[in-house]
Amino acid sequence: MNQTIAREYADIVVIGAGLSGIGVSKHLTEAFPEKEFLLLEARASVGGTWDLFRYPGIRSDDSVHTYGYDFKPWLHKEAIAGGDLIRGYIRETVDEFGLGKSLRLGHKVTAADWSSEDAEWTLHVTVTDEAGNESEKVVRARFVFSGTGYYNYDEGFEPRFEGREDFQGDILHPQHWPEDYDYSGKRVVIIGSGATAVTMLPAMLTGEGAAGHVTMLQRTPSYVASMPQVDKIAQFLLKVFGKKLGYRLTRFKNIWRDHFLVTVLVKFPNFGRKLLRSMTAKELPKGFDVDTHFAPPYNPWQQRLCATPDGDFFEAIRDGSADVVTDQIERFIPEGILLESGRKLEADIIVTATGLVMQMLGGIQPTVDGAPVKIADQVLYRGSLISGVPNWAMMLGFTKATWTLRIRNVARLAIELIREMDRKGYDIALPVAPEGMPKQDLFDLSAGYMQRARAELPRQGTGLPWQMHTTFVKDNRLFKGKLLDQDIQFSEKRSAPHLASVEVAS
Repeated sequence: MNQTIAREYADIVVIGAGLSGIGVSKHLTEAFPEKEFLLLEARASVGGTWDLFRYPGIRSDDSVHTYGYDFKPWLHKEAIAGGDLIRGYIRETVDEFGLGKSLRLGHKVTAADWSSEDAEWTLHVTVTDEAGNESEKVVRARFVFSGTGYYNYDEGFEPRFEGREDFQGDILHPQHWPEDYDYSGKRVVIIGSGATAVTMLPAMLTGEGAAGHVTMLQRTPSYVASMPQVDKIAQFLLKVFGKKLGYRLTRFKNIWRDHFLVTVLVKFPNFGRKLLRSMTAKELPKGFDVDTHFAPPYNPWQQRLCATPDGDFFEAIRDGSADVVTDQIERFIPEGILLESGRKLEADIIVTATGLVMQMLGGIQPTVDGAPVKIADQVLYRGSLISGVPNWAMMLGFTKATWTLRIRNVARLAIELIREMDRKGYDIALPVAPEGMPKQDLFDLSAGYMQRARAELPRQGTGLPWQMHTTFVKDNRLFKGKLLDQDIQFSEKRSAPHLASVEVAS
């Protein structure tokens, strides 16, 4: 007996109920209360990254006063906050702004097909119920917003290690950390030097069930800087000015502080190197080889800096419960890892904190009138609308500022686009990049996961409106005034069976 395929319709669909998707959903439902709206989430809970990652110590890398929403104050004492607090904050947002009625959990969008004749997207959705049973659903939508993040949830990046099968202990990736995993008293080697490794090292040495010893094994050092766990200025502002104004002032402070620091470090890289080295040396034991283990071969902000709240990472090194080794892996051996230098690292557990696999649109490859769209061949209009893809927006954040600071502006762009369509009776809005326009990479970081995905990412232009900046202050200026121009072409569905008849924005 054939299974009946369930169907739903919405004027607007947001894909992804992580921090970005929920933030955009709040703005869209507030702007268009009369429209049918759906929020589709593949997982069984909201939270996105914060629901997926459960490794020891999972926390924010930025102050949540800035990472959080501009419309919902972060009132916890901790500025650098753990995953449990952030998950709670996201769930509160869903409840507070009534998004639950539009939320569909266990709804994974696997394909998206655009029809110019109908001026609609057909989303093919796999629905997983609480018992794990799967069924198919079709969701039709006039406008789609992708808030699916930038990496593959199903797999993290793991290099091929010779002798992996010889190792007699457990090999774990942080992206798929086993629930209630016991590492008490164990010797742990964490491979990697990014934010995840810097987070896990002190966390695995804290509290009951702490590891016996943790080694961070890195091929290339990172810049690591201590940040206060509690922002005393923020606490003062909240106390004196109240929740709303105090929070706004704190965000303003953080945005301009971070922008100033990034600007100085990027503009004066030699000064930045010396400053960060000096700060790091003060945190480490006398005689520690700072230049080998904490002096990267790249300039500050060519990759993101790693934050350590209250210097907990350095504290673990000072007290001898952790160490850092900078070397290359020759192969895994039964008792641990053999390095190219000939040194052996003995381990009971190896953690491969070796990065992410970047993925745009949650792995969806849209088709437009039956033709597949290769996202890597497209250019982004204001870092959100995709050339050649009608009635679709996506969320991309900042690499040299808090990622989520871009939520409001990207939502505003989508809102202005939909309002223009409604006002003039159009059904289709198509971004069309000028012919011969110079193009450049979307991101300017040298992180391994970005370099590996370079050929799969959309691109940007070299000037407005096909450009985005990597810091909030600069990018925010691009969103002043009118956001739509002649590169957004509008049409009605009856006159555009194949996107043939268009009218420019006016």
